[in-house]
Amino acid sequence: MIDVRTETVINRPRAEVAGYAADPTNAPEWYSNIKSVRWETAPPLGVGSRLAFVAEFLGRTLEYTYEFTELAPGSSLTMRTAQGPFPMQTSYTWQDAGQGGTRMTLRNTGNPAGFPKLAGLVMAPMMRRAMRKDLARLKSLLEAH
Repeated sequence: MIDVRTETVINRPRAEVAGYAADPTNAPEWYSNIKSVRWETAPPLGVGSRLAFVAEFLGRTLEYTYEFTELAPGSSLTMRTAQGPFPMQTSYTWQDAGQGGTRMTLRNTGNPAGFPKLAGLVMAPMMRRAMRKDLARLKSLLEAH
């Protein structure tokens, strides 16, 4: 089981950070591994919404569908996928961080059953690096406006 959590403070209001990050169509702009997102259910986003993602990780193209299982606008969201080589759950939380900033936490948990055992041993540190880069990209995008 892999459980990776990282966070950053973004110098923008929580409603703005959460609104942008929670919009799945923005994911390819700030997630380096996500190449495309397609709605399988009609917008807007809510519990039960399903979106198909195409990503690249460890040299492999991964196609999977996330179902949104929890959504508290401006506070948190959780999405989960059960199919594919790496069933996982992704959670975002947003908290006020003083002087108009927002602390965003990104957490991924899952069981990389479809990857070789050796890849599983190095996957958590690789995921942590990628997640830190993704949050840094999100911070850069939002603070530039």
